Amino acid sequence: MTTGQHRAAQPDTGPPEEEPLPTIAEQMADQLGGWRGLVESSIPVVVFVLANVIGELRPAVIASVSVALLIAGLRLAQRRPIRHAINGLFGVGVGAAIAWRTGDERDFYLPGILYGIGYGVALLISAAIRQPLVGWIWSVLVAKGRSEWRTDPKLVRTFTQLTVLWGVVWLAKVGVQAGLYLAHQDTALGVARLALGYPPYALLLLITVWTVRRVTRESSPTPLPGG
Repeated sequence: MTTGQHRAAQPDTGPPEEEPLPTIAEQMADQLGGWRGLVESSIPVVVFVLANVIGELRPAVIASVSVALLIAGLRLAQRRPIRHAINGLFGVGVGAAIAWRTGDERDFYLPGILYGIGYGVALLISAAIRQPLVGWIWSVLVAKGRSEWRTDPKLVRTFTQLTVLWGVVWLAKVGVQAGLYLAHQDTALGVARLALGYPPYALLLLITVWTVRRVTRESSPTPLPGG
């Protein structure tokens, strides 16, 4: 019998150990795309705001879309993850197309406002029916598809509260942008889009990761002495 056969015949001593969750910093870096992802996703909007203040709408649209395409192309050429770049390109492209068609620069921000309203309402509805979206997103992005939290009342309650928090904050920041949109405050709307973009998202993400990890740690059974 060869050594390989001998090893193959040995019975398993137990189930494989469960992989530890990524650290808070690792989870935040993955969702935000790191500092580079934060900067790259903001550049097309900054370009649009500045170009629109200096010049006309259509050059501003062309400049912002060109920059978004360039960023996505560079990431692709460097074989880096392009998820954040594609998301940014899609958002900029839709807004640019609407603004180009209507000739109104504030319409550049309209898709983001509508998306934010829909997202905030969906979050609150999911919490109301006890299917909190934050919990399901956690299952997909962090827990590798596992949804054991559904059987833990404490975690269900935690994810429901976090989902309400996300929904309220999302609707509040979109409400500010919608008010500026209706008031035709185009430059202020661009500044608000940047200021109310990643900072609240990063803060909510930090609160979510910290809270879930704390509750999960408290819910874990304490091993018996000598076990």
